[in-house]
Amino acid sequence: MGREVVLHGYLGPRSDLSKKLSFVTLFDTAFEKRLQVIAIPRQSEETDEDVHKKVKSIKANTPVALRGLFKPKPEAQRNREIPLNKSSWTLDDFELELFDIQSLNEFPSDIVVTPDSEFSPEQRHLQIRTNKHIAGALGLRHDMTHLCRKILHSKLGFMEVETPLLFKSTSEGAREFIVPTRRKGLAYALPQSPQQFKQILMASGIRKYFQFARCFRDEDLRADRQPEFTQLDIEKSFAEADDVIGAIEELIRTLWKYLLDLQLPHAFPRMTYAQAISSYGSDKPDLRIPISPFSRVDHLLPADLVSKITPRINPIVEAMIVPAEAPVEAIRRFIGGFLDSPDNTRFLDNPSGGPGVFIYDSGKPLQGLSAFGFEAVEELERMFDLRDGYIIILQARENAPPSGGSTPLGDMRNALHKALASLLYLEPPGWKDFKPLWITDFPLFSPSNSSEPGQGGNAGLASTHHPFTSPKTAGDVDLLLTDPSQVIGDHYDLVINGEEIGGGSRRIHHAEMQEFIMRDILKMDDDRIAEFSHLLEALRSGCPPHAGIALGFDRLVAMIHASRTEKKTTLRDVIAFPKSGKGDDLMVKSPGTMTEDVLETYHLKLRE
Repeated sequence: MGREVVLHGYLGPRSDLSKKLSFVTLFDTAFEKRLQVIAIPRQSEETDEDVHKKVKSIKANTPVALRGLFKPKPEAQRNREIPLNKSSWTLDDFELELFDIQSLNEFPSDIVVTPDSEFSPEQRHLQIRTNKHIAGALGLRHDMTHLCRKILHSKLGFMEVETPLLFKSTSEGAREFIVPTRRKGLAYALPQSPQQFKQILMASGIRKYFQFARCFRDEDLRADRQPEFTQLDIEKSFAEADDVIGAIEELIRTLWKYLLDLQLPHAFPRMTYAQAISSYGSDKPDLRIPISPFSRVDHLLPADLVSKITPRINPIVEAMIVPAEAPVEAIRRFIGGFLDSPDNTRFLDNPSGGPGVFIYDSGKPLQGLSAFGFEAVEELERMFDLRDGYIIILQARENAPPSGGSTPLGDMRNALHKALASLLYLEPPGWKDFKPLWITDFPLFSPSNSSEPGQGGNAGLASTHHPFTSPKTAGDVDLLLTDPSQVIGDHYDLVINGEEIGGGSRRIHHAEMQEFIMRDILKMDDDRIAEFSHLLEALRSGCPPHAGIALGFDRLVAMIHASRTEKKTTLRDVIAFPKSGKGDDLMVKSPGTMTEDVLETYHLKLRE
């Protein structure tokens, strides 16, 4: 303060108060900092030019170097007294009296930047420079990376270890990106995750491992997926599931407290996969939604009503009660529009039958629920405290153990809440409202899906998550021999506000069990099992019990940034150079075409 300084940044908008006085801003997008600069006629010591004229000749958004006197703003322009503690100072308290300015490059006239400017992904550098939301997200990402490292290393005693990006192709579960080499017939694969390497680290004597791992999956893309992404990867030896869960809860609580000033519960609630599917129709339920858990009601309903809503014999019928707060006629119009929307026809195209939709209306016979019969209506009123305008939805499904990530009723729960909240017929979620929970006890195996590579076996089963997850109990180990489809895995997913933030498990640490699952349960052939010989050898060498987890770091940053800014934040906002929905980098134009020279170098040919 009160010193001559040299500052660098971008020149902001200029305001000319008179012929001899101008105010201009020096800004730095990445750090969201802005400093007021005062320019008056003054001769430059370096060039003998008039500094005021130089300022007026330089376009906004030009990178510049400024020399001047850094001093407090006049008291009339400040909102407060400048604190004695320097750590409490902000640039808003100060200004720069300009002595000289130097343009470090030209900003072209064909690029127009206004407060409303929106640049395309092809101009990502300008998106970052001009969009405070994106620049702020990258700044937050830096802060979170630093904070996570500090918590994991200093507080929880983990060691950061880097693992290779050039791996080999293995039947782990997802499609891989292949990297050809100049050695004919040989190729690397980019890792789906560091899963195998981190388990080998556990066999190597590393007690607590973490890294910010780059992961690559050649999957069908959605708005919430990227072909390359970052996960905060964690593994701990001599550990059970609860050890990892406790460490992650400590990490998440600290992040929320430090970055959002919010206190999360000391222990997050837990729910089994079966409970989540039966109560919310999803393995990642959003507990902020003010819709009660589903109830099974097929035993209450008349047979003719059941037959009208489903062609299935002996189905499960679940009821979802939506406590909409609006007049009955408004709800009736809403439901008609909702089901007619092209986005929601999927709820009608259901092999178990479409939803049966009813609106509670005390002005009608049996409150508009005549199809239920007197006894069923009486029981529903007792169970749910029904009120006018409440929506009752019946949905049938097959009477079988649940599988997959969601049910049609669960998907409808999310869609209905979003639509009703947009009209304020249901309370919309708050930016500071967080409901974390753990989903546990997933099936170890699921029916194999032709659209997913799985492990390439021919058993009709695939690992629900990956083939390295351990059965949960001794009883589950016994079931491997008699009924593998009923085995529960020691797997746990961290879900916050309906988003899967991370997934982990206790791992198989005996080579014999790992090979048994691959060979006898998944029916992988010898060649596929041989792909994992390195891991089997590491397990055989006295590998200790271990467990771990991977947190989706991009998703975690997006969630916290959205809460801080109270603005929707996408994965593309928090990644410096994201891919498009087709997996393209639109700025650098990748992936690129392989030329004949490149194909020849790597011994490749294009197939027609």
